[in-house]
Amino acid sequence: MSISNTDHNPTLDAADCRTVVVEQPFVIRLWEDRTRGEQWVPTYDTKALTLLSDEFLRIASNNAVENGQRIFELKAVQPGVYHLVFEKRMGWKFTAEERRAFKIEAQLFTGS
Repeated sequence: MSISNTDHNPTLDAADCRTVVVEQPFVIRLWEDRTRGEQWVPTYDTKALTLLSDEFLRIASNNAVENGQRIFELKAVQPGVYHLVFEKRMGWKFTAEERRAFKIEAQLFTGS
């Protein structure tokens, strides 16, 4: 299940609120250009959220550019409201190039 219909957050530091089910994986996809040295670095409460996988899907092209989607699969381990922040880092800079903030509302499954 993808928690993002779009990968663009036009307002930096604006929270993107998503509702997820506890113990059910959810995915966040972010564009990354490794040719430029970009790398998304997540920050979150490790007692509330667990990172299940972190993969890079390169977009095929006819040049040497290494860009594509960084795919983070996570799950909430307990109900509550949590903040998940991704910063696009460059290896030679001390500050982030871009920042994406998500508010994750984790709920228990209530289906029949």
